[in-house]
Amino acid sequence: MPAYPRASPFSQPHQLCPDLDGSGSPAATQHLPGHPTISLSDSDALSRFLRQELWAADLEAVASRLWILTTPSSASIHALHQQKVLGREIIVTEDPRLHLVWINNRIFIKPLPPYLLSYSFWMSTFPQSPLLTQQWHVRRAAIGFLRTYRYLIQHESDLLIAQQEHLRLVPVKLNWTDMSTFLADLETVEDGDASARYRYGELRLSRLNLYAPFLFGRLAYEHIPMQYGEYFARLYGPILFIFAMVTTILNGMQVALAADPGRQFSNYFLWKIFYWFGISTLLITVTVGSSLMALWFGMIANEWKFTLRNRHRAKG
Repeated sequence: MPAYPRASPFSQPHQLCPDLDGSGSPAATQHLPGHPTISLSDSDALSRFLRQELWAADLEAVASRLWILTTPSSASIHALHQQKVLGREIIVTEDPRLHLVWINNRIFIKPLPPYLLSYSFWMSTFPQSPLLTQQWHVRRAAIGFLRTYRYLIQHESDLLIAQQEHLRLVPVKLNWTDMSTFLADLETVEDGDASARYRYGELRLSRLNLYAPFLFGRLAYEHIPMQYGEYFARLYGPILFIFAMVTTILNGMQVALAADPGRQFSNYFLWKIFYWFGISTLLITVTVGSSLMALWFGMIANEWKFTLRNRHRAKG
């Protein structure tokens, strides 16, 4: 595992964004490709911007414990065409915390910014020494993030999906020949070159939220709003299955007791078990129903609390 990543994760002839090579307009070479308001000469602002865009602080802080959530493999990433086969909708996000995080039939993917495709950017912007700690960490995160596209785009069909109008995960001007050559360079990137978060692939949001109190010290990693119907629909299946099983058991008990009424009291112990099981089932049914109603009212109350708090802030 190398201690010092290469200056650039790809070779200059294979770069896909030559904007900083001096061949373009002077204005283009003075600003970050794809971000005309970010000046390359303002190192402090540039560092803050890159950290905001590439550093997933929450996940990096607990990366050593992410093995409890997913397979500890950076290659655990489905290609874009496989995401479609799995029935997942690709949701574009600019938040590095959500890159490759999925829930139900959705997966969040951060677009590949043009500046990470520039050889000159890697050579001139990121430090070549770990002495500059913060920038060095961001550099490793950038390498890890870039490598995820080696797995997301494995075929020309993946590239076409990435270039769809509603996604634009990569620049539309790229062709498959150039892209495949570029991605081939990333095959030599090792886990030691990337930040700790990118030694893992896709992460399930439901598990992140489940372990959020222990990992992040808050109730949820990321709250994804859902309609009431969608939320409760997820509970219907398990609840109906449990009630079907209990109903079957109760019917069996009823048949057993009714098969020979004259012997009901001779099997008093068995009769007592059946009786209290029936009473317990009734109480559990009432409790579950009441809990669902309380949950529904709680969700409404929480929305009103959020609305009134925002209204109070607006007035203040």
